Amino acid sequence: MKLTLLGHDDRYAVEQLQMALFPDTAEGEAVSSLHRGKTWLTATAKITLGGRTVSASRRLKAAEETVRLRRRALQQSYYLAAIQLLPKLPAWGALAGVRPTKITTKHMLEGGTPKSADNFLKDVYYVTPERRQLAVDCSKSTAAAANLLTPDDVSLYVGIPFCPTRCTYCSFVSRTIGKKTELLDPYLDALMREMAVTGKLLRQSGKTIRTIYIGGGTPTTLTSPQMARLLDAIHDSFDLSRCIEFTVEGGRPDTLDGEKLRTIREHGADRMSINPQTMEDAVLRACGRPHKAADVLRAYGEAVDAGYKAINMDLIAGLPKDDYDGFRRSLDSVAALNPANITVHTLALKKGADLFEKREGLSTAEEVTRMVDYANETLRSLGYKPYYLYRQKYMSGSFENVGWSRDNLDCLYNIYMMEEVHTILSLGGGGMNKVNFPDGSLRRFHNPKFPEQYIEMIDDVLRQKEEMFALL
Repeated sequence: MKLTLLGHDDRYAVEQLQMALFPDTAEGEAVSSLHRGKTWLTATAKITLGGRTVSASRRLKAAEETVRLRRRALQQSYYLAAIQLLPKLPAWGALAGVRPTKITTKHMLEGGTPKSADNFLKDVYYVTPERRQLAVDCSKSTAAAANLLTPDDVSLYVGIPFCPTRCTYCSFVSRTIGKKTELLDPYLDALMREMAVTGKLLRQSGKTIRTIYIGGGTPTTLTSPQMARLLDAIHDSFDLSRCIEFTVEGGRPDTLDGEKLRTIREHGADRMSINPQTMEDAVLRACGRPHKAADVLRAYGEAVDAGYKAINMDLIAGLPKDDYDGFRRSLDSVAALNPANITVHTLALKKGADLFEKREGLSTAEEVTRMVDYANETLRSLGYKPYYLYRQKYMSGSFENVGWSRDNLDCLYNIYMMEEVHTILSLGGGGMNKVNFPDGSLRRFHNPKFPEQYIEMIDDVLRQKEEMFALL
C-alpha cells in the first residue's frame, strides 16, 4: 500500500503500523497528515482500499508536543481509520513495535500498577484484553528480573553461527556446514582471542557477568571436544562468581547426544534448549529438518538424565504443512514432558529464508489465531506463565513470540536481552553488543556477520571492544 506523508516526516512510526495492519496488501493508498494550529496539532489518516475511503483524526495540544506524543497521535489516527476496513480488531491495536512490553515495564518500574498499565494499553493503544494480559504478566517478570541486577552487572552472549543444515523458515546469519567442518576450529581460535580480551576488559572495568547465553545458529553443531574447549575458555577468561544463569542453545535434537549434554552440564551450564518447532514428522520434513519427533523425546530424556535445572522447548505456529490439529498435538506432546520453559513462536516470513519466496502450504491467519489461542489457554491451565515476548515483521496474524515458564524458572537472559534493561556483551560472528549508559541511552556495536569475516577481522573486533569499554 502506498503511503504519503503531509506536514510531517515520521514515516517509520506510521509505516510500521501500516505493515502490521495490512501485511499482505499491495494495492490501495494511505495519506497521513499533520496540521499545526495555534492551539492544536491534528493528526489525520485517510485510507483508500477496495473502493472505500475512510478517515480518522486525533488531536494533541500544541504546547504539549513531544516526539513521542506526536508519533502516538499519528499512529492512533491511522489505526482508527484502518479498523473501519479490517474484518476484526487487531490483537495489538495501534502498537507496531517489536517490544510492546517495554511500555508496560517502564510504566510499572516508574511506580505504576499492573492495573494502570493495563488501562494504559487499552486507552492509548487499543490493545485487546488477551494481549494486555500477556504484556502486563511479562512486565511483572521483567521487573523482578531487573531487581536482581546491580549497576555493574552485564550479560554475555557467545555466538556459534553454524548449523548442520538450514531450515526453510530460517533467516539467521549462520553457515550451513554439513560435513564441511574446516571453519569450526579457526572460528574457535578467533573467538578465544575475543574472550581473553573481553575478560581482561571486564576485570579492569569492575563489571560482572550475571547471565551467559551460548546461541547460534546451532551451538551444538560443535563436537563434544570442541564444546569442552569453548566452555573451558569461558571459565578461563571470565569471573563467573556472580553468574546465576548459564544457558546453551542445543536447538536441534540431531546435534545432541548423551555425551555432549553431559559435557556441557559438567562445565557449568544449567539451562538447555531443545527445540522441536513441531512434533509432526511431515511438518519437520517440509521445514527441512532431518530429525523426527522421536529424536526430540530421546534428546529430552538424555538432558534430564544429565541433570539440567531447566530445559526450554520451542514451537512455531503456522509452519508449512501444519494445521490446527497438528499444532495442538505438538503442544500437548511437549507440555506432557513438563519442561521449565515452552516458547511459542508465530511464523515470521523473512527475507533470506527459503520460505519467504515459496510460501507453500502455509496456515491461514485464522488458523494461526486458533493455534496461538490454544497455546495461551492450555499453558495457563497447566500452570505456565508468560515471562517475555516480542514481535517481528511479516509475522502470521501479526501476533507475537511468547516465552512461558513454570516454577519461577524464567530465562533471565531472554528478559535482559529483549527488554534492554542492562548491557549485553556479544562475542563471535553476528554478535550485537547492546550497551546501556548511565544517562539511559543505549548504543549497539556489531561484530562482523559471517564467520569468515569474523575470523579475518578479529583484530578490528578487539579494537571495537576496547573502544566500547572506554565509553563505559
